[in-house]
Amino acid sequence: MTSRALRRLALGAGLTLLPFLRADDRQPPPLVMNAPVKNWALPLFTEEGNRQMTLRGTQAQAITAEHIDIVDMNITVFSRDSAERVDTIILSPSASYFPHENRATGPGRVRLIDYRYALEVQGDQWVYTYDRDGKKISLARNVQVVIHAPLPDFLK
Repeated sequence: MTSRALRRLALGAGLTLLPFLRADDRQPPPLVMNAPVKNWALPLFTEEGNRQMTLRGTQAQAITAEHIDIVDMNITVFSRDSAERVDTIILSPSASYFPHENRATGPGRVRLIDYRYALEVQGDQWVYTYDRDGKKISLARNVQVVIHAPLPDFLK
């Protein structure tokens, strides 16, 4: 298959060709806005093969190879061991995911449900980062925290 035919096929399928260009293709391809994908899911695993997290959305669109916009984002974070317990769920109506930076972010509302600490956090203008050592969420505005666990001796 020729390089030109491969480009046409990939563009028709909504794929980005940047990683597949040969050195003798002197002209870079035009910036391609990929077609949105419905009911998108991306499972991520640890080096040991355990589930780390699953990102989902009712719609996702790759802006570049390093930027994916997601509608109705749901990040389910697992315990990262063989038990694969759900640790945290993060929900947002609109988000951007940056896979090479291990980061998701959004300008609007986010809701975090943490089963390990029995709490819920909501806020606006958020950034979620993760790596092999842990995870962190930052909220800039309108933060609300609800603790579902008993707090004995809280007022003492």
